[in-house]
Amino acid sequence: MGSRNQSYFIYFLLFAAIVAMVYFNVRQKPETQKPLTINELAAEIEAGNVSRLIVEDNSNVRVIYETASGEIERTAQKEAETTLVNQLLALGVSPEKLSPDNVAIEVRPPSPWVGLITLAGYILPVLLFVGLLWFFFRQAQGSNNAAMSFGKSRARMFSGDHPTVTFEDVAGVDEAKEELREVVEFLREPQKFIQLGARIPKGVLLVGPPGTGKTLMAKAVSGEAGVPFFSISGSEFVEMFVGVGASRVRDLFEQAKRHSPCIVFMDEIDAVGRQRGAGLGGSHDEREQTLNQMLVEMDGFDTDTNVIIMAATNRPDILDPALLRPGRFDRRVVLDQPDMKGREAILKVHVKGKPLEPGIDLGVLARATPGFVGADLENMVNEAAILAARRNKRAIGQAEFEEAIERVIAGPERKSRLISAEEKRIVAYHEAGHAVVINALPEGDPVQKVSIIARGQMGGFTLALPEDERMLVSRRKLMAQMIGLLGGRVAEELVFDDVTSGAANDLERVTRLARMMATRLGMTEELGPLVYGQKEELIFLGREIAEQRDYSDAVAEKIDEVVRRIVDEAMGQARALLKQYRKELDAVAQRLLEVETIDREEFERLFPPPVPKRSGTPQPV
Repeated sequence: MGSRNQSYFIYFLLFAAIVAMVYFNVRQKPETQKPLTINELAAEIEAGNVSRLIVEDNSNVRVIYETASGEIERTAQKEAETTLVNQLLALGVSPEKLSPDNVAIEVRPPSPWVGLITLAGYILPVLLFVGLLWFFFRQAQGSNNAAMSFGKSRARMFSGDHPTVTFEDVAGVDEAKEELREVVEFLREPQKFIQLGARIPKGVLLVGPPGTGKTLMAKAVSGEAGVPFFSISGSEFVEMFVGVGASRVRDLFEQAKRHSPCIVFMDEIDAVGRQRGAGLGGSHDEREQTLNQMLVEMDGFDTDTNVIIMAATNRPDILDPALLRPGRFDRRVVLDQPDMKGREAILKVHVKGKPLEPGIDLGVLARATPGFVGADLENMVNEAAILAARRNKRAIGQAEFEEAIERVIAGPERKSRLISAEEKRIVAYHEAGHAVVINALPEGDPVQKVSIIARGQMGGFTLALPEDERMLVSRRKLMAQMIGLLGGRVAEELVFDDVTSGAANDLERVTRLARMMATRLGMTEELGPLVYGQKEELIFLGREIAEQRDYSDAVAEKIDEVVRRIVDEAMGQARALLKQYRKELDAVAQRLLEVETIDREEFERLFPPPVPKRSGTPQPV
């Protein structure tokens, strides 16, 4: 019984006790006079003072006197063995005095509740006392149980009888599903593998960026296999008390063995599985003790336990090597960002059951969402549905999907933001500079939309999306990205003979790309095909803090010179392109001032691509 139910029980007992006491106080009024004996009652009747008698039970009589001021009531006692009339006649009362004309005698049968109420008057106080004792005992026992269960596992168990997620609900990761079908087959038919001496991997580590569907994939494996599914987060093992995490690990594995075959899923295992020796407590660090217990439990499994451990993380590089060795997490399944075909399959899953307008092409939406993972696509579909509902539509249209993509990328429109006419003109030329430069480059992606409507922190945006996707990025493509990023600042210089702070983010991205080309990718002749600097990471924090220099000051000075040369080269090409296409720049900017947003068809009417495009990796500006 929970604390709330215990409180209700105590309140009920108190209420019952109060009702009983009130009843007896009202029902049993204190006597102001001594009750009449049977002889005194006979004398009163013979004297003609009594007008009515009410016999309630075998021994109690209510005597009613009628006086000038009204009725007066007293009580009398009689012998329980005989009736009242016989007793009075035996005492010499004349029959005429007992006639109905003189005395009205009413006999009321005893109520069945009288005995119970009388008994309750004795039992309720006892029950109230016992209930209070029981309440205090339960409170003490609950505190004791909470202390004793502190080391119990907090894993949530889901039965596999009615699966809610299967492989049909997971799309865009076909290779990962193929890898995990073996796990499902082993859970369904373990003897098929055991008879041949095969050993299914004890642990499966799901690796991928956030939002790629690692937890969803684990649930799908459980749903396909139809087995119990234990879910727990890595942070739920570790507490401030020493030994609690290790105790919870032991309890979790004991539960798993009792429900074999089953799946144990540990989300964000890097919270407890980081490399040992990185904590502040040395060998007695609670997190390391929990990890040690986990390693022991995973090694202690027999080959026929039919328990598979699945874990998810987006930082496999910080996990302890002992977790990743064969015999523990000896299979790694990568869930990467989906490609265009995968995004289309994911969209089919998320639009299932939603009303769509005729002519919706999910392939076009997939092409317009490069870099989106499953969570982003689900959010995009949900935003489109919200927009359709806000516009009182009965189906989701292409306009809602396009608006949802822009909301996910850059945030909602800020049409209420008031800017001056001069600032609006600067923003128009800035975005037009981006669009014209990108469109004039062979490696530039097709411009899909140009807008001067503020979104999020941006005063405007230019969206350029690729026709196809590539895993590799060439030097020309990186240079084209930098030239396109600098197009806005160069347009401000040419038109207004001044620059603004609107290009701050563009300059930051250009500088980062130029330094990466010089120090990480070996794309410069001056520095050669070398990597300069080593990433310095604090494993305890799990993120990159700084770059450790492994080169001299002379090399550092040369790196700065090369980065400056790359940026100047990109700036010079952007300036040359805008001078060449100044007429198109003015036309695009003027149209933006009129309509605020230009789509791909209208932009290409104003400025047809002067050169054929080369395919490359997407990079929206």
